[in-house]
Amino acid sequence: MAKPKVFISSTYYDLKHIRSSIEGFIETLGYEVILSEKGGIAYNPDIPLDESCYREAKNSDIFVLIVGGRYGSPISEEKGSKKLFYERYESVTKMEFESALTNDIPLYILIDKSVKAEYETFKNNRDNKDIVYAHVDSVNIFYFIERIINLKKNNPVKEFENHSEIEFWLKLQWAGLFQELIRNRKNQAEISELSSQVAELSNLNQTLKNYLEEIVTSTSKNKGSDLIKREHEKLNERRKIQRIKEHKLSEDLMYSLGFKSVEELIAYFKKVKSLEEIAKKVDEINEANGLKNNIDLVKHWKSGKLFNQINEIRDILEEPHFK
Repeated sequence: MAKPKVFISSTYYDLKHIRSSIEGFIETLGYEVILSEKGGIAYNPDIPLDESCYREAKNSDIFVLIVGGRYGSPISEEKGSKKLFYERYESVTKMEFESALTNDIPLYILIDKSVKAEYETFKNNRDNKDIVYAHVDSVNIFYFIERIINLKKNNPVKEFENHSEIEFWLKLQWAGLFQELIRNRKNQAEISELSSQVAELSNLNQTLKNYLEEIVTSTSKNKGSDLIKREHEKLNERRKIQRIKEHKLSEDLMYSLGFKSVEELIAYFKKVKSLEEIAKKVDEINEANGLKNNIDLVKHWKSGKLFNQINEIRDILEEPHFK
């Protein structure tokens, strides 16, 4: 019987005891635990070690992130000298999180209560570099927490002090998820009936549309045809906007590209010519926010579902696919 794969992501040395406890708890539920220190990741000799971690994260069924006082090792593109407290960089743990998020894996996020308290201090003193923080080793932890909290969805957060609090919370969360699955199955019959009613309503709507078009056209042939054409165009644009709003990637794209509305995102996608242009704009925004990004974004996006999802948005807007 297939088992749900649960990827546990965190720094190791400061949280190894918690990782071990959570492993035992998850295994008692009958799930498969993926831990790097237990050989749960298949490393590909042709790519850097951390990229194998990202691949495993985005192929998991559930992703558990534990944020403690350490930010973690730099990703392979940023390896080098020891990073200073205020130096911005991407860590392996953060990129595991981003990989799971990009692939819409259900996320469960645990943050050490002391670290969360210092984040509140940081919010009021982000430009003050004279403050010494007692519980974290890098300012990037605060920016990581901020990234998590600012997500519009898939970001449940629980503060913790010990492993038993984590286990209790995960047990409740997954029990709720299972209950929702059962209810969704019970609702399938109702949804099927509703679909039939919607189809009938669509047929009636089409009949009414044809009837009104005939009346308008016969009243004044030229003006009527122009009116019908304009209304068709308006309706088509409204449909596009609604479909973009409902697309799973829209919110993340708006956040990464600095847009405040779906209309801004649509206007940008109608004029942008390549995936490289989008990556360049994201890099510029990251640099403006003090985050140096040495990742090849185009390569990273094409390695997962994100490339296809961007082209889905291009389809909605009737624009050609990026190559």
